[in-house]
Amino acid sequence: MTFLIKNILGTLLLPPANGLLLLFLAFVFRHRRRAFALALAGAALLLAQSVPIVARTLIAPLEENAGPLFTAADGAGAIVILGGGLKLDAPEYGGDTANERSLTRLRYGVALARQSGLPVLVSGGRGPAARLSEAEVLADIAEKEFGLAVRWQESESTDTADNAQMAAAILKAAGIGRVVLVTHAFHMPRARRLFEAAGLSVVPAPTEFRSRRQKPIDAFDFLPQASANLNSYYALHEYLGLLWAALPRP
Repeated sequence: MTFLIKNILGTLLLPPANGLLLLFLAFVFRHRRRAFALALAGAALLLAQSVPIVARTLIAPLEENAGPLFTAADGAGAIVILGGGLKLDAPEYGGDTANERSLTRLRYGVALARQSGLPVLVSGGRGPAARLSEAEVLADIAEKEFGLAVRWQESESTDTADNAQMAAAILKAAGIGRVVLVTHAFHMPRARRLFEAAGLSVVPAPTEFRSRRQKPIDAFDFLPQASANLNSYYALHEYLGLLWAALPRP
Protein backbone atom coordinates (compact mmCIF):
# COMPACT_ATOMS: atom_id res chain seq x y z
CA MET A 1 0.00 0.00 0.00
CA THR A 2 2.82 2.42 0.85
CA PHE A 3 4.45 1.70 -2.52
CA LEU A 4 1.16 2.41 -4.34
CA ILE A 5 0.48 5.65 -2.44
CA LYS A 6 4.05 6.86 -2.99
CA ASN A 7 3.84 6.23 -6.72
CA ILE A 8 0.41 7.86 -7.12
CA LEU A 9 1.53 10.96 -5.24
CA GLY A 10 4.78 11.03 -7.19
CA THR A 11 2.93 10.86 -10.50
CA LEU A 12 0.63 13.73 -9.56
CA LEU A 13 3.50 15.94 -8.39
CA LEU A 14 5.75 15.35 -11.41
CA PRO A 15 5.59 16.57 -15.02
CA PRO A 16 3.30 16.69 -16.85
CA ALA A 17 0.64 15.65 -14.31
CA ASN A 18 1.45 18.50 -11.90
CA GLY A 19 0.55 21.19 -14.45
CA LEU A 20 -2.39 19.22 -15.80
CA LEU A 21 -3.72 18.80 -12.26
CA LEU A 22 -3.79 22.57 -11.81
CA LEU A 23 -5.62 22.95 -15.13
CA PHE A 24 -8.11 20.30 -14.05
CA LEU A 25 -8.72 22.10 -10.75
CA ALA A 26 -9.21 25.34 -12.68
CA PHE A 27 -11.90 23.59 -14.75
CA VAL A 28 -13.58 22.10 -11.66
CA PHE A 29 -13.66 25.50 -9.92
CA ARG A 30 -14.20 27.48 -13.13
CA HIS A 31 -16.96 29.56 -11.58
CA ARG A 32 -14.76 30.56 -8.64
CA ARG A 33 -12.73 33.73 -8.50
CA ARG A 34 -9.36 31.96 -8.41
CA ALA A 35 -9.95 29.60 -11.36
CA PHE A 36 -8.08 31.83 -13.77
CA ALA A 37 -5.08 31.97 -11.43
CA LEU A 38 -5.04 28.15 -11.22
CA ALA A 39 -5.23 27.84 -15.00
CA LEU A 40 -2.45 30.36 -15.45
CA ALA A 41 -0.27 28.58 -12.89
CA GLY A 42 -0.86 25.22 -14.56
CA ALA A 43 0.02 26.51 -18.02
CA ALA A 44 3.10 28.31 -16.70
CA LEU A 45 4.27 25.19 -14.89
CA LEU A 46 3.86 23.01 -18.00
CA LEU A 47 5.76 25.55 -20.08
CA ALA A 48 8.58 26.13 -17.60
CA GLN A 49 9.29 22.42 -17.13
CA SER A 50 9.72 21.97 -20.88
CA VAL A 51 12.21 24.84 -21.34
CA PRO A 52 15.84 23.57 -21.52
CA ILE A 53 17.39 26.33 -19.42
CA VAL A 54 14.88 25.67 -16.62
CA ALA A 55 15.41 21.91 -16.79
CA ARG A 56 19.20 22.31 -16.59
CA THR A 57 18.81 24.66 -13.64
CA LEU A 58 16.76 21.99 -11.85
CA ILE A 59 19.03 19.04 -12.58
CA ALA A 60 22.44 20.77 -12.25
CA PRO A 61 22.56 20.84 -8.39
CA LEU A 62 21.95 17.09 -8.29
CA GLU A 63 24.74 16.40 -10.75
CA GLU A 64 27.11 18.78 -8.97
CA ASN A 65 26.60 16.66 -5.84
CA ALA A 66 27.07 13.36 -7.65
CA GLY A 67 30.76 13.24 -6.81
CA PRO A 68 33.78 13.38 -9.12
CA LEU A 69 34.19 11.19 -12.17
CA PHE A 70 35.46 7.74 -11.25
CA THR A 71 39.25 7.38 -11.30
CA ALA A 72 40.06 4.52 -8.92
CA ALA A 73 38.24 1.87 -6.88
CA ASP A 74 39.87 3.20 -3.69
CA GLY A 75 39.57 -0.02 -1.73
CA ALA A 76 36.12 -1.06 -2.96
CA GLY A 77 35.40 -4.77 -3.14
CA ALA A 78 32.63 -4.77 -5.75
CA ILE A 79 30.79 -2.72 -8.36
CA VAL A 80 27.05 -2.20 -7.90
CA ILE A 81 25.04 -1.31 -11.01
CA LEU A 82 21.54 -0.03 -10.33
CA GLY A 83 18.80 -0.93 -12.77
CA GLY A 84 16.86 1.94 -14.27
CA GLY A 85 13.86 0.14 -15.67
CA LEU A 86 12.82 -2.25 -18.43
CA LYS A 87 11.29 -2.01 -21.87
CA LEU A 88 8.53 -4.60 -21.70
CA ASP A 89 7.70 -7.07 -24.45
CA ALA A 90 10.16 -5.68 -26.97
CA PRO A 91 9.28 -7.68 -30.09
CA GLU A 92 12.74 -7.38 -31.62
CA TYR A 93 14.24 -9.04 -28.52
CA GLY A 94 11.46 -11.54 -27.94
CA GLY A 95 10.54 -10.20 -24.51
CA ASP A 96 11.62 -7.79 -21.79
CA THR A 97 14.89 -5.93 -22.24
CA ALA A 98 16.77 -3.06 -20.63
CA ASN A 99 15.54 0.46 -21.24
CA GLU A 100 17.90 3.31 -22.12
CA ARG A 101 18.66 4.24 -18.50
CA SER A 102 19.51 0.67 -17.49
CA LEU A 103 21.65 0.09 -20.56
CA THR A 104 23.59 3.33 -19.98
CA ARG A 105 24.41 2.28 -16.41
CA LEU A 106 25.26 -1.28 -17.42
CA ARG A 107 27.63 -0.22 -20.17
CA TYR A 108 29.56 2.06 -17.82
CA GLY A 109 29.59 -0.51 -15.03
CA VAL A 110 30.98 -3.18 -17.34
CA ALA A 111 33.70 -0.77 -18.49
CA LEU A 112 34.66 -0.10 -14.87
CA ALA A 113 34.66 -3.82 -14.08
CA ARG A 114 37.10 -4.47 -16.89
CA GLN A 115 39.23 -1.53 -15.76
CA SER A 116 39.30 -2.51 -12.09
CA GLY A 117 38.85 -6.28 -12.15
CA LEU A 118 36.16 -6.04 -9.47
CA PRO A 119 33.14 -8.40 -9.36
CA VAL A 120 29.74 -6.97 -10.24
CA LEU A 121 26.36 -6.93 -8.51
CA VAL A 122 23.32 -5.85 -10.55
CA SER A 123 20.28 -4.63 -8.65
CA GLY A 124 16.64 -4.32 -9.68
CA GLY A 125 13.40 -6.16 -9.04
CA ARG A 126 10.51 -7.27 -11.24
CA GLY A 127 7.68 -4.84 -11.91
CA PRO A 128 4.01 -5.92 -11.93
CA ALA A 129 3.88 -6.46 -15.72
CA ALA A 130 7.45 -7.72 -16.23
CA ARG A 131 8.35 -11.34 -16.86
CA LEU A 132 11.88 -10.97 -15.54
CA SER A 133 13.56 -8.79 -12.92
CA GLU A 134 15.82 -5.93 -13.95
CA ALA A 135 18.73 -7.78 -12.38
CA GLU A 136 18.09 -10.88 -14.49
CA VAL A 137 17.84 -8.86 -17.69
CA LEU A 138 21.01 -6.87 -16.94
CA ALA A 139 22.97 -9.98 -16.00
CA ASP A 140 21.92 -11.65 -19.25
CA ILE A 141 22.93 -8.63 -21.35
CA ALA A 142 26.22 -8.29 -19.47
CA GLU A 143 27.16 -11.89 -20.24
CA LYS A 144 25.78 -12.33 -23.76
CA GLU A 145 26.48 -8.89 -25.21
CA PHE A 146 29.40 -7.56 -23.15
CA GLY A 147 31.09 -10.85 -22.27
CA LEU A 148 31.10 -10.18 -18.51
CA ALA A 149 29.70 -12.65 -15.98
CA VAL A 150 27.86 -10.94 -13.11
CA ARG A 151 28.63 -12.45 -9.70
CA TRP A 152 25.52 -11.35 -7.77
CA GLN A 153 21.93 -10.50 -8.67
CA GLU A 154 19.63 -8.57 -6.32
CA SER A 155 16.23 -9.14 -7.91
CA GLU A 156 13.63 -8.39 -5.21
CA SER A 157 13.83 -4.60 -4.80
CA THR A 158 11.07 -2.17 -5.76
CA ASP A 159 12.92 1.15 -5.38
CA THR A 160 16.32 2.63 -4.61
CA ALA A 161 15.92 2.19 -0.86
CA ASP A 162 15.31 -1.51 -1.44
CA ASN A 163 18.28 -1.64 -3.84
CA ALA A 164 20.49 -0.37 -1.05
CA GLN A 165 19.19 -2.58 1.76
CA MET A 166 19.11 -5.79 -0.27
CA ALA A 167 22.41 -5.24 -2.06
CA ALA A 168 24.05 -4.42 1.27
CA ALA A 169 22.82 -7.71 2.76
CA ILE A 170 24.30 -9.69 -0.15
CA LEU A 171 27.62 -7.89 -0.12
CA LYS A 172 28.09 -7.88 3.65
CA ALA A 173 27.54 -11.64 3.62
CA ALA A 174 30.44 -11.79 1.14
CA GLY A 175 32.61 -9.67 3.43
CA ILE A 176 32.35 -6.51 1.31
CA GLY A 177 31.68 -3.16 2.94
CA ARG A 178 32.86 -0.70 0.29
CA VAL A 179 31.48 -0.51 -3.26
CA VAL A 180 31.74 1.39 -6.49
CA LEU A 181 28.19 2.60 -7.16
CA VAL A 182 27.12 3.11 -10.78
CA THR A 183 24.05 5.15 -11.65
CA HIS A 184 23.06 8.34 -13.45
CA ALA A 185 24.63 11.52 -12.13
CA PHE A 186 21.23 13.02 -11.25
CA HIS A 187 20.36 9.88 -9.26
CA MET A 188 23.69 9.55 -7.44
CA PRO A 189 23.08 11.89 -4.45
CA ARG A 190 20.00 9.96 -3.34
CA ALA A 191 21.42 6.53 -4.19
CA ARG A 192 24.66 7.24 -2.33
CA ARG A 193 22.80 8.47 0.75
CA LEU A 194 20.64 5.34 0.83
CA PHE A 195 23.56 2.96 0.32
CA GLU A 196 25.53 4.64 3.07
CA ALA A 197 22.48 4.45 5.34
CA ALA A 198 22.42 0.71 4.61
CA GLY A 199 25.95 0.46 5.99
CA LEU A 200 28.08 0.47 2.84
CA SER A 201 30.91 2.86 2.06
CA VAL A 202 30.48 4.28 -1.44
CA VAL A 203 32.86 5.27 -4.23
CA PRO A 204 30.55 7.15 -6.63
CA ALA A 205 30.75 6.39 -10.34
CA PRO A 206 28.17 8.73 -11.90
CA THR A 207 27.38 8.58 -15.60
CA GLU A 208 25.50 10.69 -18.18
CA PHE A 209 25.65 14.28 -16.95
CA ARG A 210 22.63 15.99 -18.50
CA SER A 211 23.30 19.56 -17.36
CA ARG A 212 26.70 19.98 -18.99
CA ARG A 213 26.95 22.07 -22.16
CA GLN A 214 29.66 22.47 -24.75
CA LYS A 215 28.23 25.62 -26.35
CA PRO A 216 26.95 29.04 -25.20
CA ILE A 217 23.29 29.62 -24.39
CA ASP A 218 21.21 30.32 -27.50
CA ALA A 219 17.56 30.88 -28.46
CA PHE A 220 16.79 27.15 -28.47
CA ASP A 221 17.47 27.05 -24.73
CA PHE A 222 14.27 29.04 -24.24
CA LEU A 223 12.02 27.02 -26.56
CA PRO A 224 9.95 24.12 -25.18
CA GLN A 225 11.43 20.67 -25.89
CA ALA A 226 10.39 17.16 -24.95
CA SER A 227 13.91 16.31 -23.74
CA ALA A 228 13.82 19.24 -21.32
CA ASN A 229 10.50 18.07 -19.92
CA LEU A 230 12.08 14.66 -19.30
CA ASN A 231 15.04 16.24 -17.50
CA SER A 232 12.66 18.26 -15.34
CA TYR A 233 10.84 15.04 -14.52
CA TYR A 234 14.07 13.31 -13.47
CA ALA A 235 15.19 16.27 -11.37
CA LEU A 236 11.88 16.74 -9.56
CA HIS A 237 11.61 12.99 -9.03
CA GLU A 238 14.97 13.04 -7.26
CA TYR A 239 14.07 16.03 -5.08
CA LEU A 240 10.88 14.25 -4.02
CA GLY A 241 12.90 11.10 -3.36
CA LEU A 242 15.38 12.99 -1.21
CA LEU A 243 12.50 14.53 0.72
CA TRP A 244 10.87 11.13 1.21
CA ALA A 245 14.18 9.61 2.39
CA ALA A 246 14.58 12.42 4.93
CA LEU A 247 11.14 11.89 6.50
CA PRO A 248 11.21 10.21 9.93
CA ARG A 249 10.08 6.60 9.97
CA PRO A 250 7.91 5.08 12.75
